[in-house]
Amino acid sequence: METKSINPQNFEEKLVWYSITGTYVFYLFGALVVVAPVIAWVLFFYGLKKLSMEYIEGDEYASFGLPLSVLVWFIGMFMMLVALILGHINHGIGLGGIIKSMIGWAKGWALLAIFPFIGCLDIRPALIYRAACVVCFHTLLLLPLFIGAAVVGLPQSIYVSPLKVLGPGPEFYSLNLYEIDPEGAPRWRFFTPWAPAIGFVANIYFIFAMMEKEWKWKLAGISGCLVMILLSKSRLALVAIVTVWGITWFLSNFRKPFVLYLCGLGSALIGCVALPIAAAMEQAMATFKAARADSSRVRSALGRIAVDRWSREAPIFGHGVVERGPHLVEYMPIGSHHSWFGLLFVKGIVGFISLAVPMIVSFLTLWYRSHDHEPAKVGIAVLMILFLYTFGENLEILAYLVWPGLLFLGMGVNARCQRSHDL
Repeated sequence: METKSINPQNFEEKLVWYSITGTYVFYLFGALVVVAPVIAWVLFFYGLKKLSMEYIEGDEYASFGLPLSVLVWFIGMFMMLVALILGHINHGIGLGGIIKSMIGWAKGWALLAIFPFIGCLDIRPALIYRAACVVCFHTLLLLPLFIGAAVVGLPQSIYVSPLKVLGPGPEFYSLNLYEIDPEGAPRWRFFTPWAPAIGFVANIYFIFAMMEKEWKWKLAGISGCLVMILLSKSRLALVAIVTVWGITWFLSNFRKPFVLYLCGLGSALIGCVALPIAAAMEQAMATFKAARADSSRVRSALGRIAVDRWSREAPIFGHGVVERGPHLVEYMPIGSHHSWFGLLFVKGIVGFISLAVPMIVSFLTLWYRSHDHEPAKVGIAVLMILFLYTFGENLEILAYLVWPGLLFLGMGVNARCQRSHDL
């Protein structure tokens, strides 16, 4: 594909570029889940050094700053750690368990603060757009292998990397060509641990592909994202891709007069057809749940158990650890498949607030800047996708996959970033 290339120009860009474009290589060796925490902490300390040097030198034109919303993410994720430790102590979990969970925090929740911080470094948005499109292009190239494996009946899982000893589970280190859902139909997870997760990644990469300037890479990016979403057979992924882009456009143009006029006209029209719209939405929701009835039943039961046990047993700091549910929910972890229920059960109301507040602050800041700042527009789209997926996934466990999107939570609010968004 002969198009204009984008070359990384500094240390942080090189690390980000090769980490994203090498996705399938890392997946082949079962190292994908390890890469994100490593580059996160490396660039975190690199950023701290850069921030401290600019502060010492008193450079008022420094390219690196720490926005308030990024600081709020750090406070929120630190409170996650506090809730984690106190939850362990309250339930008699020993020092070994606390240390193990702290390591898990460093590979999960901590990334939700570190990557927005890294987004304030000297990294061009266009570099990330192109890197995501490269991954989508690789997906298209490998598509015959993934589909052919299911057609000819090759084993679903080829092997599990020895790195599985690092945790959190073998599915994160397994090379899978496809999987069979409970209904007996094949679905594809590509480089993620389960099929809905690839829909999560593809929705974020779709936003990047839409911002790509080079039309060949843009086409490859959009095509790859659509393929990943459709083959994942994820209902939430389909909802996200048809709603997020339109809502983002509306939010970023909300202050323009013609949009306000459209809102007024739309409100009047909706008032005339409110009942049919409500009936259609109710029918759509019923169809949505019926598409995977067993999955909807299990998710609903997991949520009810999580909320009931949180409110009765550990309302403030939670239970500290994940517990497996009963046979009713097929022994799945309580609070899984839902970030908010999972937070309430494991980290209590403190954990719940620790995620809600940074999301609200980031939304308001990104919204304010999105009308004239491209990275802020991308950031608010990413944040909306993250919010939607809090109702279907546990964010911390998939942060290692969606971290390129997290960068824009920093890029979009970094007022001191002076670099061009173009090539």
